[in-house]
Amino acid sequence: MKLTEYIEQSKETLFSFEILPPLKGGSIEGLFNRIEPLMEFKPSFVDVTYHREEFVMRQRPDGTYNKVSIRKRPGTVAICAAIMHRFQVEAVPHIICGGFTRDETENALIDLHFLGIDNVLAIRGDNERGERNFNPEQGGNKNALELIRQIDDMNNGIYLDEELKNPTPTNFCIGAAGYPEKHIDAMNLDNDLNFLKQKVEAGAEFITTQMFFDNQRYFEFVDRCRKEGINVPIIPGIKPITRKKQMYNLPKIFNIDIPVELSLEMEKTKTDEAAYKVGIEWCIQQCKELKANGVPVLHFYTMGLSKATKEVASQVF
Repeated sequence: MKLTEYIEQSKETLFSFEILPPLKGGSIEGLFNRIEPLMEFKPSFVDVTYHREEFVMRQRPDGTYNKVSIRKRPGTVAICAAIMHRFQVEAVPHIICGGFTRDETENALIDLHFLGIDNVLAIRGDNERGERNFNPEQGGNKNALELIRQIDDMNNGIYLDEELKNPTPTNFCIGAAGYPEKHIDAMNLDNDLNFLKQKVEAGAEFITTQMFFDNQRYFEFVDRCRKEGINVPIIPGIKPITRKKQMYNLPKIFNIDIPVELSLEMEKTKTDEAAYKVGIEWCIQQCKELKANGVPVLHFYTMGLSKATKEVASQVF
């Protein structure tokens, strides 16, 4: 079932969350144990994120160097299949540009289509570690717009091999990322909104935002999108702050602001336990306001943990 259909059919704000697959060698049961506590809130879907593989150069005994993978997570295809089988919930895989050719992307999408997965979130993905600029794989999509166009082509029965006879169209509901405080690489918010509009025109049917801690930023973002003619559902991304150091790290990593009121309260805390309480209470009030304003979904970035999200959801849903 398409994510947009869930939204259209619901009279109330839905609940969803994002999980991070285990690293290679990790246990699927560990992932299930983190998902299980959140199932009582009846999520309409679970996002399965993905990060590009990381490499280092290791010296061989003969003095030459070998490129070695040091950080890899199982593919979203396998994880989505496992989640859908275990919990009977929609899984929304992240499809990224970084590290994949267009052929590899097409093959992954074919597998997802065979599994009956109806929704995907198409994003560019992060830069390679140590790289200042994003460098696409040779033969890969260079940004999310190109990726969305490829997926939309497949929805229209257009595959990379032009000689295929009567190829079966896919039926993906395509999501795009939105940035209430602008993407880190965008020149300004107007430029970023123009690019977002192009993604919607190319086939994106819903938008999931980057995390934010000031609801006014989200409300203003939605207003500006509507004025630009972007009328698809805009799902707010939520992250409870659980440690004091996150107040300093999150703005650097995600190009976001921490509201003055929240930063002042956090500065008063002396322990992570105290900071956790402040972060949870802020998130609860943030979610209650968003829900009161009729947002379609509250989508939580769990960062691989469920405790904080469960505490917030228990006070909101």
